[in-house]
Amino acid sequence: MTDAPAVTEIEFIRDYKVSVDRLWNAVTAPDQVVQWFGTEGVRLEECHMDLSRTGPWGCVMVGKDSGNRFKVTGQVTHVRPPDSGEGSVGLTWGWHDPEDRRGSESHVIFEISGHGDGARLRVVHRNLEAGEEAQSHSRGWIGTLIKLDALLAS
Repeated sequence: MTDAPAVTEIEFIRDYKVSVDRLWNAVTAPDQVVQWFGTEGVRLEECHMDLSRTGPWGCVMVGKDSGNRFKVTGQVTHVRPPDSGEGSVGLTWGWHDPEDRRGSESHVIFEISGHGDGARLRVVHRNLEAGEEAQSHSRGWIGTLIKLDALLAS
C-alpha cells in the first residue's frame, strides 16, 4: 500500500489603502485580473478569468525568457460580493501537462474585507502536495501578489 502524499495549504495576507470595492474589482473583474494574474517573469497569452461569476476559467502563461507555456484551468465555485463589508471567491485549480492533461486539483480562496482605513486580501491555496508543489505555488503567489500590489498602488 502506497502512502498518500501529505497535503498542505499556503496563505497570504495583504493590506491595501484602497476601498473594499476597489480591491474586489481588482480581484474579480476580467480587465483588472489580466493586469496582475501570473507570477513575475510570465506574460498572459490567454486569460479567461471572470471571478465575478461562477463557471469555468483558464489561463495560458508564457515564460518571458524561456518561452515555456503553462496552462491552468478550473471552476469558480462560489462568489460572495462584499455587500456586508466582506466577500470571497473560491476556485478550483489544476495545471495541465504538455499533452494538455489536467493534473491534480487544488482550491484557491480570495477573501476581501475592510481593515483599518483600507481593505485586506487573504489568499488561501488548499489541497497542495506538501513539499515542492507547495513551495512552487508559494513562489508563484508571491510574484503574482507583487503585481497586484503595484496595480493597487497606481
